[in-house]
Amino acid sequence: MTVTAIVGAQWGDEGKGRIIDYLAQNADVVIRFQGGDNAGHTVINEHGKHALHLIPSGIFNPNTANIIGTGCVVNPQSLLEEMASLSKAGLALDNLWISTRAQMLMPYHRTLDVLEESARGKDTIGTTKRGIGPAYADKAARSGLRMGDLLQPDWLESRLDNALQTVNHKIEILGGEPVDGAALYALCMEFQAKLGSRIVDTVPLVRHAIDHQQEILLEGQLGVMRDLDWGIYPYVTSSNPTASFASSGAGLPARAIDRVIGVVKAYSTAVGDGPFPVELHDEMGERLRSEGGEYGATTGRPRRCGWFDGVAIRYASWLNGMTGLAITKLDILDSFDVIKVCVGYQLPDGQVIRDSMPDTPLLYKVTPLYEEWAGWKTSTANCRHWGDLPKEARAYIHRLSELAGIKVDYVSVGAQREQMFEV
Repeated sequence: MTVTAIVGAQWGDEGKGRIIDYLAQNADVVIRFQGGDNAGHTVINEHGKHALHLIPSGIFNPNTANIIGTGCVVNPQSLLEEMASLSKAGLALDNLWISTRAQMLMPYHRTLDVLEESARGKDTIGTTKRGIGPAYADKAARSGLRMGDLLQPDWLESRLDNALQTVNHKIEILGGEPVDGAALYALCMEFQAKLGSRIVDTVPLVRHAIDHQQEILLEGQLGVMRDLDWGIYPYVTSSNPTASFASSGAGLPARAIDRVIGVVKAYSTAVGDGPFPVELHDEMGERLRSEGGEYGATTGRPRRCGWFDGVAIRYASWLNGMTGLAITKLDILDSFDVIKVCVGYQLPDGQVIRDSMPDTPLLYKVTPLYEEWAGWKTSTANCRHWGDLPKEARAYIHRLSELAGIKVDYVSVGAQREQMFEV
């Protein structure tokens, strides 16, 4: 039995769904441990191309139980739309479960997200306006509703009435229209009718998997640089996508996790505001965006692009206790003559930082220091083994491994499942 956490080791959009889809072919359980529908995991396999936002990426294996864990915030309407899309593609969803303790993202959370982001003026955080921040804020304030509340109508009605007293006050202050409590309760009853049979106490499911030595994958969303505590605050998500939270969000003891695989692109991308030291504002950045198809799976926003950040990966490796790397989109670099890697940040006073991550205000001031590596100038799309890669590509991967301080476990040279291989 192995419990493996799959975490983003950059700014998000690293290809975690791709890794989960690959590993889920031999997994018994996949648990999404945090986040909401504000980011997508794009998976391409024999079922087609799918952008998953809430449903774990193990859904394509009919023998895998898929759990939306307690650490998530669940928008029932988005979840139903996602389920309908997968059903239309011919997938059975009998193996999808939702934790009773997962927070329920309500329509008013989206309203508040839009109004609050607008009120920030030029100082926006760059949220997706999906309501994630307000939902997690209500969770921390203990005024949120949980998915299990749908199964207890009297309790739900009382909790909703109490929540709306504060919610409508906020909305009116921000210039929005107050929420009709009766209409919202009726909508919740629709959610209960459609999702109620899937909402369960997931602890017995997880304990059964542990007791029976089953393979478990823990799926995170976004990446370490968007972590609420350790990322580029305040330009972060409202939860913790690091491996240390995976056990809590999934319902496992901390000691249960055996492996932590950090997923990285062979270069860097980011969506949203905040400092991004390796960002390229020239034709090279546009080339990475164009050749990599770098547009957000959830929002469609163009991603900010840059060279691989070796400072960020050392930071991510330490915080997550990573045991191995999975490198995606190596093939996007196939045509480049020269490839650069950031190996340090220089502060205005001349100090060079290599082994730590400056806080947000300082990150705006750093200058990235680069090494140059020779490109391989040939397609890697048909490589299926480590030895198939050009020697320049192998040298580049070795350097990324050195910077992270851990070995590389997997390399991806294309979007198809068979274009990933173990090293």
